[in-house]
Amino acid sequence: MANNSDGKMAGNKGEWSELYAFLRLLSQGRVYAANEKVEKIDNVYYPILKIIREEQKGEVYDYCIENDAVVIETQSRRIMTIDREALKDEADKLLEEIAVHSGSFEVEEVSSFVNGIKVTKLKAPSTDTTDITMQIQDVYTNLVRKVGFSIKSEVGNAPTLLNAGKTTNFIYKVDGLNWEQAKEINAIETKTKIHDRMEKIREYGGKISYADMSHKGFKRNLIMVDSSMPEILGNMLLYFYNEDVKACKKVVEMAGERDPLGYGDAAMYEYKFKKFLCSCALGLKPAKPWDGLDEANGGYIIVKADGEVLAYHIYNRDFFEQYLLDNTICERASTGRHEYMSLYEEDGQMYIKLNLQVRFK
Repeated sequence: MANNSDGKMAGNKGEWSELYAFLRLLSQGRVYAANEKVEKIDNVYYPILKIIREEQKGEVYDYCIENDAVVIETQSRRIMTIDREALKDEADKLLEEIAVHSGSFEVEEVSSFVNGIKVTKLKAPSTDTTDITMQIQDVYTNLVRKVGFSIKSEVGNAPTLLNAGKTTNFIYKVDGLNWEQAKEINAIETKTKIHDRMEKIREYGGKISYADMSHKGFKRNLIMVDSSMPEILGNMLLYFYNEDVKACKKVVEMAGERDPLGYGDAAMYEYKFKKFLCSCALGLKPAKPWDGLDEANGGYIIVKADGEVLAYHIYNRDFFEQYLLDNTICERASTGRHEYMSLYEEDGQMYIKLNLQVRFK
């Protein structure tokens, strides 16, 4: 993302989608709730009183919705008023541009317009997870709450839910191989080397079992979600690498059928895995100590491919968790960058690391 001194802004589809959501929500004055199929629930919405943006540290603007206008204030001082219909027109233009571009691009006309309403950056400075901060009226209690939402766009490339890193490596014991066989397996450098190395381990009668996690901080965060979560994920990840099953929903079903932790109840795996996905969406990061609280304390906003903007409020957590389970896949990241997929020895025991990355379909 680039912000030039002349006010021009450049960014990818996801970054422009955040600005699009800002314009669309101000023009609508409300955000509708979504069901688990990302369809609008017509009778459930949250009135937006204002959207709050911090363009630079200490430079905060309030975009207050008053009837057919948006009043822009800073430090309780009114600086300008703009018609909501004008915001709708700019949102429509921006959606068309996002749809036809790829990579990093500029949208000069929209940039010029938003510069005029004090928006100088595509992404306002935010916490790790919150992309937009709003004051909404809570339809359940009538209380006015300031809440943060994370924004995910379906207009561009599928975003990641959990980014790969050396922090997301899981460690497995490998039994039944000798070191000559291990050297041969490590020497496989085909385009499909992950699949081919796993196949060769099986061919030689190697048995892989979950042992531990590489990063103690990520392990601690997972234990915050559920004390068995490292072991649950460790087993599910093995199904993905061993059997090439990508869809998270399918991997969870396999865990339920095989019951690696001996629960005697398949529903346990789905319940716990949904909690993991939801935690990742709302605040959990592998390398950052997590306190168990939602950073995006309002929930999740989805920009659909047709431009509709819908929300999963934390009150609709069940819908949100089902949406996450239905719409995520496990993905293989770079083996070189993340240092996994090679057999190694430690204290006479052979091990291999497998990497976890979760992306939206």
